[in-house]
Amino acid sequence: MYILIFAVFVVWMLFFDANSWLIHRELNADMDDLQDEKEYYQKEIEKDKKAIKELSTDEGIEKIAREKYYMKKENEDIYIIEYEDSIKDKQKDE
Repeated sequence: MYILIFAVFVVWMLFFDANSWLIHRELNADMDDLQDEKEYYQKEIEKDKKAIKELSTDEGIEKIAREKYYMKKENEDIYIIEYEDSIKDKQKDE
């Protein structure tokens, strides 16, 4: 009789109770996912801080303007060199 009551109690606690093992397992998985997201966003924050620090100087602004936006100084020519593999990729995208 005691074994039967104990078995019912264990089954109830593992599967049916509000604090069951299944719910705890799901919550632990959610916590792991949130921890991974937290680490990802912390790395992104560090990258952004480095970018802000770089852009806070005149040299950093000039570097970004030249590399990303192809800006130039007066009386200066800019040549953009494209390799064959980058040209093929552009044709595939179109």
